Amino acid sequence: RPEAQREVGRSPERRSPVFELENALDEYLSHLRIERGASPRTAEAYRRDLEDYLAFLDGEGVEGFGDIDREKVAAFERSLMEQNLAVTTVRRRISAVRGYHRFLVREGLTDANPADAVDIPKAADRLPDVLSIEEVGEMLDAFVGTRPSDLRDRALLEVLYGCGLRASEAVGLDMEAVNFDDGFLRVFGKGSKERIVPIAGAAERALRRYLAEGRPALARAAANPTADATAAVFLNQRGGRLGRQSVFNLARKAGRVIGRYDLHPHTLRHSFATHMLKGGADLRVLQEILGHADMSTLQVYTHLDRTHLHEEYAHAHPRDKMNI
Repeated sequence: RPEAQREVGRSPERRSPVFELENALDEYLSHLRIERGASPRTAEAYRRDLEDYLAFLDGEGVEGFGDIDREKVAAFERSLMEQNLAVTTVRRRISAVRGYHRFLVREGLTDANPADAVDIPKAADRLPDVLSIEEVGEMLDAFVGTRPSDLRDRALLEVLYGCGLRASEAVGLDMEAVNFDDGFLRVFGKGSKERIVPIAGAAERALRRYLAEGRPALARAAANPTADATAAVFLNQRGGRLGRQSVFNLARKAGRVIGRYDLHPHTLRHSFATHMLKGGADLRVLQEILGHADMSTLQVYTHLDRTHLHEEYAHAHPRDKMNI
């Protein structure tokens, strides 16, 4: 790319020692949004992480692509560790750096990826927080109101748990994506990837009731409904599409019913996966429902309930009952 083209919109006075890296960062973020389908929230997280990286390189006297080697990237990683950041945070930032350098190589802006030679710190094994089946039942049974917002909240919680959706996927549901005749939802997950998710039982009943009795009243609250609001399944009190923050607030409200004061919507998704496996669901089927690209992502769920495994062993194994 011509250098003159890279400098559009930036005055010479503002040019920093890592000017070409900053311009390449803008191109990389555009690549993430347009070609990789990253959400604005994800792209902004990458921007923050990589701006920290560029600021570090600036302090190290780096003036361009050719000045960055493995030691520079390793020094950045050490600086993160010295700040006592969580290992997950360090891993995320180094992964962002790796992706950025891969982009530079792909675009022919540099010949090698110095970040590939830097080890990412190993994350400690951390099992996702899950609710018991009894806790889920007690929590959902507390949402029995008949107001439009009550019906919406019950349906939303049932769908989050009953279908294993992310918060963003639930609020992103459109009316045309609901197919009760065939029993599925058409969901758009990370990277705008589409998948088909079954819906049945309590989740289907709650969603049907909300769409018949709750959503029409919420829709009437919109003075000038937008096309987005008209399409949305879950509406707020003003008749617009419900936001992610409202889902987080609802999860916290639901958690208080069972003494879980920091309940996160993702906990319902983890609980769905765990309970499905406990009920005998196949890992590959669960992978498709959850929209995980990599089967290894699901391995954590196979370690969640060791107590259950021991109970099954004791119940089924003939030698376990013998006093030898």
